[in-house]
Amino acid sequence: MTKHRIFTTSFASVYPHYVTKAERKDRTKEEVDEIVRWLTGYSQADLDKQIAEQVDFETFFQQAPEINPKAALIKGSICGVRVEEVSDPLMQKIRYLDKLVDELAKGKSMEKILRENV
Repeated sequence: MTKHRIFTTSFASVYPHYVTKAERKDRTKEEVDEIVRWLTGYSQADLDKQIAEQVDFETFFQQAPEINPKAALIKGSICGVRVEEVSDPLMQKIRYLDKLVDELAKGKSMEKILRENV
């Protein structure tokens, strides 16, 4: 079976689009980074290194220190797909990240995005 194209796409090539989406709605790169760190467990230095090394999404998530246990609380649709129903674990993590950035761009508070009171 062939891999989905997004799996072999570099995280660094998509990351600027996450930042642009957030900044268009008066959010910041720092907030995007906080979301990525929350989901993956990367430190800022390690996140910057992954971007600089142009790792693909598969490697990016394989090398993630720890996927946040609260990621399972992420619900809703992104690109017409319900993230909680995605069966492929890697695709689900990618969709989680898409959903979190989407919530940021829609104006949700960081507290709600990071599921702090759940």
